[in-house]
Amino acid sequence: MTEPGKENRPRIRPVVPGEHARWLEMFEAYAAFYRVTLPEGAAGTVWGWIADAGEPFWCDVAEAADGRLVGLVQYQLMHRSLGGGHVVYLSDLYVEPGIRGGGTGRALIEHVIAFARARGIANVRWLTQEFNYPARTLYDTFAPKSDFILYSVPTGA
Repeated sequence: MTEPGKENRPRIRPVVPGEHARWLEMFEAYAAFYRVTLPEGAAGTVWGWIADAGEPFWCDVAEAADGRLVGLVQYQLMHRSLGGGHVVYLSDLYVEPGIRGGGTGRALIEHVIAFARARGIANVRWLTQEFNYPARTLYDTFAPKSDFILYSVPTGA
């Protein structure tokens, strides 16, 4: 018997090389949402991280019942000096606009939390922009927003 509310949840699994074109569409849509112009070669670099088994950077996709890829989550390990260990940094989360609010984003976040838990990593972190109220409604169900403020200083490199 299917658990109530789980019947329409997507299958979460690693992206595979043959899905590069669809991954790129979603990655570019994610960048556009945040009003980011991807630098020349950036998407190729990220895809290289995903494809390199030695790189601690992963991309998993949400696959709908009909086989369509409808979302992605990209995450990585990050050192936490004050804890003497790692945290998992959820760097990118994207869900197709037409299905947002239907559980795909939650499933992707829960997948990353399970990844961390299975490796004994006590914390998953991510950032979002202040204006991203629909996503923040979901994120607030996991934990209250922190009181930290991000500084991002371009180096000109």
